[in-house]
Amino acid sequence: MAKAFSVAAWNVERFADRAAQNPDRLAFLAEQRPDVLAIFEAVGKDVWREVMAGFPRYSFFITEGQNAQEILLGIGPNVTGFLTQKVEFNSRDTYMRPGAFLTVRAKDANYSLLFLHVASMRDARGFGLRTDMIDRAFSFKSVLDEAAGGQANYMFLGDLNAMGLDYVYGKEGNRLQRVEVEGEHEIARMEREAARRGMRVLSKNAEFTWRDRSGLRSDLDHVVAADHLQFKRFRGAEVDVRGWPTEPEAAQVQWTERFSDHALLYFEVQRI
Repeated sequence: MAKAFSVAAWNVERFADRAAQNPDRLAFLAEQRPDVLAIFEAVGKDVWREVMAGFPRYSFFITEGQNAQEILLGIGPNVTGFLTQKVEFNSRDTYMRPGAFLTVRAKDANYSLLFLHVASMRDARGFGLRTDMIDRAFSFKSVLDEAAGGQANYMFLGDLNAMGLDYVYGKEGNRLQRVEVEGEHEIARMEREAARRGMRVLSKNAEFTWRDRSGLRSDLDHVVAADHLQFKRFRGAEVDVRGWPTEPEAAQVQWTERFSDHALLYFEVQRI
């Protein structure tokens, strides 16, 4: 099947605060040559000159809210895009990032992409906000299906922060009483909900997408798509994880310090 368009999505880890790394990070992004690019943790007033200089043929949009970690989208010259900010996907919490909803027109078909950077942290508030935000993204499919008069070409993706829950509710002697949900259980719930909605969590060719400088790793970044959509395969997977996971173990920390603690997700949507 032929490619309709490509997407690169990357949490750049405080784009505004690590300005010295930005030339390298923008060069790495440019190497991907995506039709659509998404940068998470950006601040518009600090990045617009750099991204316009680095991507002169792209048009850009950034979400707005009361936080300093917005979503920046770039649309390349080979596709047409219509962008809207969707406040309901921040669970009506003004300090959370709203969703960035992009309709791409490519090869005479419309594709709907919802970009999310959901709540982090393993506490009750973070876990609850994150669950609600992702459930809203799943529910949005029925709205789009109705508008399309059938199956919408719908995807949602981004830093979905599937890190679980650690809730302390009491103490027995010197021992804390707690409820713990591991990140893999949160991902399993997302997979079950996707199946119920006629969607799937796309396969990736790396086990983890985030690591810290101590070596701790997590699978935080995901793409969820309607079942009927098809994607190019990269070493057998639908999403190519690029960045520190492709480096030798000894070089991974240096990569995260130069670029970001998150890997970049790249995928190609095939023409329907």
